[in-house]
Parts: sequence; C-alpha cells; structure tokens
Amino acid sequence: GGALDDAARMFAHALDSGVSPKDFIDKMKKTNQLIMGIGHRIKSLANPDQRVVIIKEYAKQHFKNTPVLDFALEVEQLTTRKRANLILNVDGCIAVCFVDMIRSCGAFSREECDDLMDFGCLNGLFVLGRSMGFIGHYLDQLRLKQPLYRHPWDDITYIQEMAAANGGA
Repeated sequence: GGALDDAARMFAHALDSGVSPKDFIDKMKKTNQLIMGIGHRIKSLANPDQRVVIIKEYAKQHFKNTPVLDFALEVEQLTTRKRANLILNVDGCIAVCFVDMIRSCGAFSREECDDLMDFGCLNGLFVLGRSMGFIGHYLDQLRLKQPLYRHPWDDITYIQEMAAANGGA
C-alpha cells in the first residue's frame, strides 16, 4: 500500500518546487529512486490502459485545471523515450488527478490539500476499492450458491514448507 499517496506527493512536490519534468527524472535517477505511478508490465503508449484514458479524459473535462496531471504527462513523454512501458499507470493517474481535484474544487485550502495527502487518504480510497471488490466477490459466490472460495490449504502449506526449507518463515 501507499503507492497512490507516494505518487501524489512525488508529482505534487515536483510541480510545486518548480522543477522541470526532465530535472525531476534526472534527480530521481541520480538518487536511485523509482518514480511512483510510472511504469506498467504490459501497457504502453501504443497499448494504453483504458482506465487511464478514461480518468484523464474525465479530469480534463470536469476539473477546473490539471497542472499535476499535465506535469505527470510531461514526465511520461520523457520516460517513454527510454522504454515504451514507462507510462503513467492507473495508480499514478488516480493520484495526480486526485491532487488536481482537491486543489481546484474550491472546498479546501492549500494547507488542507497538503494535509489530506499527508494523512494517506488515497491509501484509504485504495482499501475502500478493494473492500468493494471483496464484497462483490462474496455476493457473486452467494448468487452462484457456492461457498466463498478459499485457496487449497495444501498449496499454502506447500509454500510455507518451501519457505521454511529456504530459511524463511
């Protein structure tokens, strides 16, 4: 957990500090840090994640302005020159759009926006989404008149035994 909060803080801080996207990338590279919210195993500019496309379009249409999203997209333009899959991923897109939304909606002062990011509220939204997914899974199992799926204990025990044999657990 925390990737959303980290991406929100990283991009917002970079934009607020006045650093260019290139200098931001260079600093992250020099300090050997990952840019949270950038990169995907499968998706690329040529094969975009449709969730990201939808979120970006929504933000552009409905938010007063999107400076953090715009900054992240400039970073993406530079990172994808190195490797096609170093795109703004769905976590990064949600994070930067959240910052733009709370900063531009007029309901919060800048200090309150910063506090919301510091409190880790995006991680809370992540947990909420996972909770809804679990509830949906549970209700689907009820609809199918099946018990809640549980992974076979033999597999779990086997994994635990492997870990113990390799000096873990």
